[in-house]
Amino acid sequence: MLDLTKKKRRIALGCEGSANKLGIGVILHEGDSLSSSTSTVLSNIRHTFVSPPGTGFLPKDTARHHRSFFVRIALQALSAANISISDIDCICYTKGPGMGAPLTSVAIAARTLSLLWNKPLVGVNHCVGHIEMGRAITGASHPVVLYVSGGNTQVIAYAEQRYRIFGEALDIAVGNCLDRFARTLEISNDPAPGYNIEQLAKQGGRVLLDLPYAVKGMDCSFSGILTRADELAAHMKNGGKGPDGEPFTPADLCFSLQETIFAMLVEITERAMAHVGSSQVLIVGGVGCNERLQEMMGAMAAERGGSVYATDERFCIDNGIMIAHAGLLAYETGFQTPIEESTCTQRFRTDEVLVKWRK
Repeated sequence: MLDLTKKKRRIALGCEGSANKLGIGVILHEGDSLSSSTSTVLSNIRHTFVSPPGTGFLPKDTARHHRSFFVRIALQALSAANISISDIDCICYTKGPGMGAPLTSVAIAARTLSLLWNKPLVGVNHCVGHIEMGRAITGASHPVVLYVSGGNTQVIAYAEQRYRIFGEALDIAVGNCLDRFARTLEISNDPAPGYNIEQLAKQGGRVLLDLPYAVKGMDCSFSGILTRADELAAHMKNGGKGPDGEPFTPADLCFSLQETIFAMLVEITERAMAHVGSSQVLIVGGVGCNERLQEMMGAMAAERGGSVYATDERFCIDNGIMIAHAGLLAYETGFQTPIEESTCTQRFRTDEVLVKWRK
């Protein structure tokens, strides 16, 4: 078992299930104060509910998946961390935002562990979990955060113990746009539709198809882009040709969709950087794994004398360790969630959270 006899150590188990990923992770914080504390990932286990091509994941089916796998994933996380139940200081879970049924299934499981093991419970904002994990892994000190996932698209910067939202999607999230277009093309959902679109896009680029570019101040809109991409996909399937008079392919469609929506994200992120005077961009969330997005953002940041920080799929895709880390940070400031308040919500704004662990 882990030796906990040296300097001050705290351990949290985190449970994430806001969408189709069930993740359970165990994290260790060492140090006598928040400012001098270091973080160590002890385990980070994840299992994904994958629906058939051309379909999305329904809340009831996703919740059933999470209930079915929770116990075995929790046991794997404890075993991989090489700790005992007595070593754990708190149980952290995703309070929101996310899909109602999956959130509820994992919240109930976390509450059960809290009662069984007599451990404090900590409800965590999913978005803040992404941000804090990204900061811990990359070492970004004062970044503008681009949070891009299946359910959220936000440009964020920290000020006065809040993560302030500077811009966001006005309709569907960028990841939802990609996922729904993958259904249109009947692209596999394994390992993820956005990943498979990215791989197809690498084969395209012969032609850049005309799609709406919808930046409105600091906000973006993606529903019109998706509608037009769907129309072009139908045109392609009916033998239609591109602007150069030649047939275009699914790869060309994926390339054009990525180039357009990522250019929009780069624009609003650059504007936020200028506003807050930051030279750092931290990309978090599942879409943050996309290499083309990182490349485009990197080019913009380099022109401003700045840099881009991003994590790999272990930490940018929904996972339990980010919930454990953010929850333990809150717990170390004295925050706990009473059992009678251990609910979850589909709507939980990033800027609602008091970030007491940062100056």
